[in-house]
Amino acid sequence: MTHALLAACLWALIATVIALGPRRFHWPAAWALIATGVPIVGWVTWQHGAVLGFLVLAGGMSVLRWPLRYMLRALRNPGQGD
Repeated sequence: MTHALLAACLWALIATVIALGPRRFHWPAAWALIATGVPIVGWVTWQHGAVLGFLVLAGGMSVLRWPLRYMLRALRNPGQGD
């Protein structure tokens, strides 16, 4: 297993542990997971190609589905505050 895939697996494990924690840590942790997950997806894509990179991206999107929904809602309705 390459270092890129090991980092992706470690990211998923950390995300799972965070999801089991108290709700007050979810949003700050989501920002940290996004900030670390984007370079990991790029690294996996660079080393293993687009198919495996897309699978890692899809896994990350399934973990971070609520921030993704809020982002899509904000893009669909610009100027609308929450």
